[in-house]
Amino acid sequence: MTPTPPPPVPSVLFVCVHNAGRSQMAAAFLARLGGDRVEVRSAGSAPADAVNPAVVAAMAEVGVDLAAETPKVLTTEAVRDSDVVVTMGCGDACPYFPGKRYLDWTLDDPAGQGVEAVRPIRDAVERRVRDLLAELGVEARA
Repeated sequence: MTPTPPPPVPSVLFVCVHNAGRSQMAAAFLARLGGDRVEVRSAGSAPADAVNPAVVAAMAEVGVDLAAETPKVLTTEAVRDSDVVVTMGCGDACPYFPGKRYLDWTLDDPAGQGVEAVRPIRDAVERRVRDLLAELGVEARA
């Protein structure tokens, strides 16, 4: 008997302008909750120099370390190679490829905010990531 090949691993790209807040949080939650059952990318149309310190602090509160992460520039290849592209306020800067699944998540921008203001954004991002995993048929890790 020929073994059944494993199902394809869905790939998700999270995009925001600076890749310093929302998209970093979403990518970290997806990687943590989806593990090797999902491929995760994040990028920004105009990447910042560093991840927002309030975002790093808010994520550390829930056991996610973003201290070593750096914002990455959005490339056409990253969009082309992703099954799902989740935009978070990147506007017209996101390349469009027919046949891709695009989601636009309206979330407050954590730029310039303190940890108190970032916490509810972080929690909203986690809820949406959990919903996305369910839509992709990937069971979230505990």
